[in-house]
Amino acid sequence: MKKLLLVIVLVFLTFSHAIYAAEKPLGVVASFSLLGDMAKEIGGDPVNVITLVGPDTDAHTYQPTPQDIKAVAAADIIIINGLGFEGWLNRIIGASGTKAKLLVASAGVKPRFLDADSEHPVADPHAWQNLAFGQIYARNIAGGLMAAHPAKAGEIRQRAKAYIAKIAETDKWVRQQLSNIPETKRKVITNHESFGYFGDAYGITFLAPVGGMNEGAEPSAAVVGRLIDQIKTEGIRRVFIENMSNPRLIEQIAKESGASLGGTLYSDSLSPPDGPAPTYLALFRNNVPKLRESMAENR
Repeated sequence: MKKLLLVIVLVFLTFSHAIYAAEKPLGVVASFSLLGDMAKEIGGDPVNVITLVGPDTDAHTYQPTPQDIKAVAAADIIIINGLGFEGWLNRIIGASGTKAKLLVASAGVKPRFLDADSEHPVADPHAWQNLAFGQIYARNIAGGLMAAHPAKAGEIRQRAKAYIAKIAETDKWVRQQLSNIPETKRKVITNHESFGYFGDAYGITFLAPVGGMNEGAEPSAAVVGRLIDQIKTEGIRRVFIENMSNPRLIEQIAKESGASLGGTLYSDSLSPPDGPAPTYLALFRNNVPKLRESMAENR
């Protein structure tokens, strides 16, 4: 009788552990807000997502906190952009001793390069600005989540399929919104070089005084002067501030060039939930109408 009771208890404990493992949310840490949003959209209830670099915060110059180290230590998966974007993250991973799997969302993206004509070009990390690459991100994230949580793989797969369809639909919408802008008017000024992939995908030339990996750097007076001259010569009517950037420089450029401020574009970071760009797809819905109106005014 005692042996039978022991067997029953062992079977119960094993069954209970299996149920707990199947029902326990997967611990996911995303490096910055866009990846956090994607992981939530694709993972749904089976995942618990913690985002390190939150809304309206610059991931280029982020300073990790002790809470970040704890989150990474407890994670099952860490989702990063890759392409050199999170230079600070290796310190956290080393300090935390985490056993989490590292998932690179940009794996498979063909990168463009900043300072391509120099001796040391660097990959432009902002690949999510091309919605075709956004679909690659989504597939990579979905694959990682399904592999780590096989009990919920079917649910995650369905959510990913629906989300990728939304990304593709948004891509078509962007192209339709920009379709009637003449090629000669397709020029935009921002304060940080984050929109290269967007420009390549949708046929727009983006100009910025600060390079894509040098947020916080001060451009030379000569660089600023050339940009101001170009704005005047080419009849560019508006300049834009990116949400996580210091507006001082672009405000100076607007004043000296005679251009007006075109509003805020969301590039490396989402807005808070009550803002105009709280999700990856909302980022495009915010940016594209502003860009279209700005370019339509160009000479």
